[in-house]
Amino acid sequence: MLTVLTQIGGIIYIISLLFFRENTSKYNIKRLVFFFVFYGFTTFLIVPNITPLLGRVKIDDNQNLKAHHIFTKICNRNYTTVQMKTVLQEVSTKLKVEFKNIKLIYLDANFPFFDGFPLLPHLSHNDGKKIDLSFIYEDTNGHLTNLKPANSGYGVFEEPLQNELHQTNICKQKGYWQYDFTKYITFGANINLKLSTKATKRLIEILSENKAVHKIFIEPHLKSRFQVQSSKIRFHGCKAVRHDDHIHFQIL
Repeated sequence: MLTVLTQIGGIIYIISLLFFRENTSKYNIKRLVFFFVFYGFTTFLIVPNITPLLGRVKIDDNQNLKAHHIFTKICNRNYTTVQMKTVLQEVSTKLKVEFKNIKLIYLDANFPFFDGFPLLPHLSHNDGKKIDLSFIYEDTNGHLTNLKPANSGYGVFEEPLQNELHQTNICKQKGYWQYDFTKYITFGANINLKLSTKATKRLIEILSENKAVHKIFIEPHLKSRFQVQSSKIRFHGCKAVRHDDHIHFQIL
């Protein structure tokens, strides 16, 4: 489980088992304390200095860009290639120019090591070239906010209107039961937020205008609603999960 969630956690846990014998006084407490200390030291001090040698870098929070939840950083799910990090900096800077109080909020990115290592539950976040971004929302007064409706960043959907394509129903009727399973992993929700169509549309436009961006995934009904025209905006397929709670984009 530790390996699935953090990539390096399983190895560090095994190392913690080797440091103490089972007959040692307060064995379980000592082992647990050692694990947390060594894991934190490795995650925040060792890994970020090793990954640039292997082609990936940590995403650093700044005045324009921020992880939605500290869980992302604790679990090493905040790594990308150098090129992707540059794209994030460019996009977040442009967004800040147009919406001064708004930061580009990212969700899951990639693990620090090894192409092909799965970052579950995602199907494709395995090479440092993919990342999920949050939509932009308004508070009850109509002001843009950096707050998000789901604590996890996932699972609070912008449902299709009556006259819009309902891709979720289509996929589930075909047997893809997992298509909306993220509704179970919100870890709490703020229902007082409303999607900002204007700001989210502009974010998608900024992404599509960036030459390095190859594909952008959102639900078909949102592409129609936002009236964004770009060949980069694609349907991700029924094997994935629905994308009317976040934006996925990737580079070549």
